[in-house]
Amino acid sequence: MSSSTNAAHHDHHHMSFWQKYIFSVDHKVIGMQYFLTGILMGCIGAYMSYVFRMQLAFPGKEVPFFGLVTTAEYNSLITNHGSIMIFWFAMPVLIAAFGNFLIPLMIGADDMVFPRINRLSYQIFLLSVVILIASFFVPGGGFGGAWTAYPPLSAKAEYSLTPWGSTLWLVAVALEFVAFLLGGINFITTLMNARAKGMKYLDIPIVLWMIVIASILFMASVGPLVAGAIMLIFDQTIGTGFFDPARGGDPVLWQHLFWFFGHPEVYVVLLPAMGIVAEVMTTFSRKKLFAYKTVLFTTIATGVLSFFVWAHHQFIAGIDPRMANIFTVTTVLISIPIAEMLFVYIATLYGGSIRFTTAMLFALAFLATFLIGGVTGIFLGASGADIYFHDTYFVIAHFHYTFVPIAVIAVFAGVYYWFPKMFGRFMNETLGKIHFWGTFIPFNTIFLPLFFTGAAGDHRRIFTYANFPQLATPGLQDLRIIATLSVVTVILFQFVFFFNFFYSMFRGAKAGRNPWNANTLEWVAPSPPPHGNFEVFPEVYRGPYEFSVPGRAQDFWPQNEKA
Repeated sequence: MSSSTNAAHHDHHHMSFWQKYIFSVDHKVIGMQYFLTGILMGCIGAYMSYVFRMQLAFPGKEVPFFGLVTTAEYNSLITNHGSIMIFWFAMPVLIAAFGNFLIPLMIGADDMVFPRINRLSYQIFLLSVVILIASFFVPGGGFGGAWTAYPPLSAKAEYSLTPWGSTLWLVAVALEFVAFLLGGINFITTLMNARAKGMKYLDIPIVLWMIVIASILFMASVGPLVAGAIMLIFDQTIGTGFFDPARGGDPVLWQHLFWFFGHPEVYVVLLPAMGIVAEVMTTFSRKKLFAYKTVLFTTIATGVLSFFVWAHHQFIAGIDPRMANIFTVTTVLISIPIAEMLFVYIATLYGGSIRFTTAMLFALAFLATFLIGGVTGIFLGASGADIYFHDTYFVIAHFHYTFVPIAVIAVFAGVYYWFPKMFGRFMNETLGKIHFWGTFIPFNTIFLPLFFTGAAGDHRRIFTYANFPQLATPGLQDLRIIATLSVVTVILFQFVFFFNFFYSMFRGAKAGRNPWNANTLEWVAPSPPPHGNFEVFPEVYRGPYEFSVPGRAQDFWPQNEKA
């Protein structure tokens, strides 16, 4: 790394609290706004899971901190839990928060290319949050037609118990999509045009490639669903019949529009998580990323393939069985590049000098749990097996073994890793390890039992199994209770994280510029980075070392400073 002779020029006039923290155009502040809002919504989603799991474990009894759960409330809790955790927790934290914070810092830029559009993106996202929360308080309560919003439960007021709630839910989703379209434009443009002098495309850290490819996937796939959402709003409000068979519509059309977006969406949140894990593992194993180019090209191939697998969600929706065979093949094919990336990560660890920090423990847990999710997905990708497993708790368990590693475990790995850069202080490692084990162990005792209940025929979205004697066997109910108590345990251990986070923000041990001896450009900036990030803009060059690795330490650190 060579320092530019021209210092970065930024306007350092005094800013009020509102200018600095509420209406800021600083990418780091906007990233933290996304992070804190996403975490708040994640807490709401977790609370909902606690309530409906308590209903399933102890049906007909009052739930502490909630009361008696009605059928309408149960449906609303199930629906909004799924919606919040995907659209208002995983996406804002993994893409918007980490993307905003990391992209300018890791490419040696002072900010996003379009800082005001960046601010507008968060403001629209916040408006979507307000509308979603408001939907719980309209007549009929929050939307209860499942997070996939299948017609007719979402299309006709006479079928929906929550006509106002469903419309507000759709508006909130549409606004959230607009926010991420604006953010995606910023991410792509910034990465392509604002890199430090000398930084080539293959010098870009893999986490940034994965965030930007995820943004491209989102932008390419969301159009049909936005069109479908507008049609669905028209069905709800002005009586059109796009999805109503009685008026010549087709409810399966919505499924196609939704899942054409919905399956690439899996990789929209997966890729940033895998990028975060890659950065953590390379730092704490003291090794370069094994096969950087292979991972990059595999990521691109995964994105392309993700557009050809959507109908495996519709194997029992009445699609042509010959098409089901095609989508079975593409589903198996897309598992190959993901498995390849996981084995590349394992190869990165092999022979490394591993430090078991809290961040590294979460990164390793991501590999272990996501592999379980991937393997169990093969059952559901086969159309014959899916006929039996469809809409059972086997699907729930599989989905959470893919989604929780992405949206929770990888997020924690990233927070513990970049916290010193964000705030200039360390999080407490002892509390971090308590939080890790208190999250990892009960997570497995939540969802491993659900594989067995699902294989036994437990159907999802059932309010009480007392109405289904064939499913209410004592053995299955015991497993439901174990899963529910594990949910409570996981939630309780998150208070350890919140205490550690906010206490360490002000009282944690101070951290220098590069406390982990890491090797990407954000560690050149002060901790925490000031407005403008760098005292002088960094330049990237390839030093006289034995080998040259894309985006790694020998490209950035002078000989006398290289860790």
